[in-house]
Formats: sequence, C-alpha cells, structure tokens
Amino acid sequence: MQESELNYFKEILESRKEQIEKNINGVNDELDQLSGQELNDEGDHASNSNNSMIESAIVTQQNKELQEINVTLGKISEKTYGICEMCEDPIGFQRLKVKPHAIYCIDCREIVEKSK
Repeated sequence: MQESELNYFKEILESRKEQIEKNINGVNDELDQLSGQELNDEGDHASNSNNSMIESAIVTQQNKELQEINVTLGKISEKTYGICEMCEDPIGFQRLKVKPHAIYCIDCREIVEKSK
C-alpha cells in the first residue's frame, strides 16, 4: 500500500478514535448523572436500569471498536496494514474504505462469521 493511502486511512482511524473516546466519556458522564438521580418509584428505577443497560452496551461495543482501531494504527506504523490476517492477501481498498479497521478480506470474513 502506498504511503498516501496509509496516511489517508491513518487520518480516518485517528478521527474515529477521537470520536469514540468522546462518546465513551460522554456516556460515562451520563451514567454518573443517572446514578446520582433521586428515583421516586419502580417506574423510575426500571427506566434508569434500562437506560444504564443500553448505555453499557454502547460503551462495550465502542471499547471493542477502539481496541480494533488501536491494533490497526499499530499495523499502519509497522507497514502491515491492509493484509488479511487469515489468508495474508491484500484487503480490498473498497472494503477498507467501508471498515478501515478490517482485519479480514471479504472471503475470510465470511468464513470467520460462519464458523462462529
């Protein structure tokens, strides 16, 4: 992959990383606010609990994506970015445009998903 392409994806990944970190911090602040609220009845408790579960699921998913982005940024630094971890063929440029932190080409991704 050319240096200009690596820089293109690095900028996208760093921007997404920054966005995720802001989201996680915002959700954590919101969860702190929810836990500090005075709850008057069972409905309030149920609503608060439901909001907390949803927010926790979002944070979990975004933490996973953040880890994948950090691994991918390391691959860019090592110049191994864009190589499928299963078959070691290049991952298509269009696939990387859709999911810049992809670790599998389309064919291998399908194999991995079917085996789960």
